[in-house]
Amino acid sequence: MSAREDEFLEYVQSGGQVETTDWMPDDYRAKLIKFIEMHGNSELMGVLPEREWILRAPTLQRKLALTAKVQDEVGHSQLIYRVVSDLGKPREHCLDDLISGKSKFHNVFHYPTKTWGDVGVIAWLVDAAAIISQKALLKCSYAPYARIMKKICWEESFHILHGRDVILTMMNGTDAQRELVQEALDRWWGPLMQFHGNPIPAEDDPMYIWRIKSQGNGEARQQFLDGYVPQIWELGLTVSDPKLRKNDDGVWEFSEPDWDELKHVVTGHGPKTEERLGLRRTTRGETEWVRRVVLPEAA
Repeated sequence: MSAREDEFLEYVQSGGQVETTDWMPDDYRAKLIKFIEMHGNSELMGVLPEREWILRAPTLQRKLALTAKVQDEVGHSQLIYRVVSDLGKPREHCLDDLISGKSKFHNVFHYPTKTWGDVGVIAWLVDAAAIISQKALLKCSYAPYARIMKKICWEESFHILHGRDVILTMMNGTDAQRELVQEALDRWWGPLMQFHGNPIPAEDDPMYIWRIKSQGNGEARQQFLDGYVPQIWELGLTVSDPKLRKNDDGVWEFSEPDWDELKHVVTGHGPKTEERLGLRRTTRGETEWVRRVVLPEAA
């Protein structure tokens, strides 16, 4: 790197933050765009597994809560795409790359939601895994991203409470309801363990080096296990990993996640990938006339 890039790296690693109008290395800008764009894609695609259940939710209150959650997630995607746009990639280009399959979204949103138990597990445990990563972004070296994460983390905290309430209600219900939760947890455990990414050491992770994120993948996974496995066990649920245990030193042992599956899924080959991208393509085409009429560029 040049002397100026070295100085910039030292600045962000020491806790400094960068504004949109500040100078930044091209590599830093490119990695910011890729990282934040995937986050925006994930928020937008993440509504689809739960959207399918709004009309099938068991009570009016559950329908309203799920609707509010979906609205929050779409709002998050709009905030995040605005940050990407300020970095030089317009929102429309982000959506073009998403629906064409060129850009990625998070692994958990490529899987089906088969039962109401899935909805509870997503809102409780998937969102819990997400907020661990998102709280680490509150210290992001790119200040605009860090600022919007305050709102996003606050709302995600309520989503976790919603999910836990769904799970508690089912676990205090019938045997059939408890079986739905356990079956959903069994299916989602693999994607949950893959959620925080490959076990790359933090010091080798460019996102950590540039302090785009302030936490390594392994640290995030350990934090998730430490916070939520005891809660899972407390509810009488089991985790489908015979190797899962907490050592005397406080470190969790677990079976190695299937990293080949993770790569296969996030590169567009998940069980629901094409269907969900197809829905986005269709709805985007159907609303194209609205954008032409309403957006300032049409004037």
